[in-house]
Amino acid sequence: MSYAWAADLQAGVYQALADDVELSALVAGAIFDAPPLNDLPPVFIMLGPEEAQDRSDASGAGAEHRFTVSVVGEGPGFLAAKIVAARVSEVLQGTPPALTAALLPAHLTGLWFERAMAKVDGARRRIDLRYRARVGV
Repeated sequence: MSYAWAADLQAGVYQALADDVELSALVAGAIFDAPPLNDLPPVFIMLGPEEAQDRSDASGAGAEHRFTVSVVGEGPGFLAAKIVAARVSEVLQGTPPALTAALLPAHLTGLWFERAMAKVDGARRRIDLRYRARVGV
């Protein structure tokens, strides 16, 4: 059972970020699975790549997901993007995102921050926040 809950996890992470009033104000609600091709907002959040591995055992089905949440901002420095990235981290490390269990009932048993990488991406600044989540029955 390595990928059955991927959509539920993504939906839960998205909803947790979108429901946070402070974070929504920082990015004017600009949280995307894929950003628009034109008219990018000055700062936005993008749900990014994911890897999943089966973590089922004798106690039941489970999976470990490693996923990236990116904060992208324009401007000469990283300050705006770092403020948003810090809030993303606070939100995801706070109350665990709820899973909708669209396919199979499951729950998030853990969510951990792994690392962040700040880099220049063309004329924009980008911070990739990497998380590890454990989902199981």
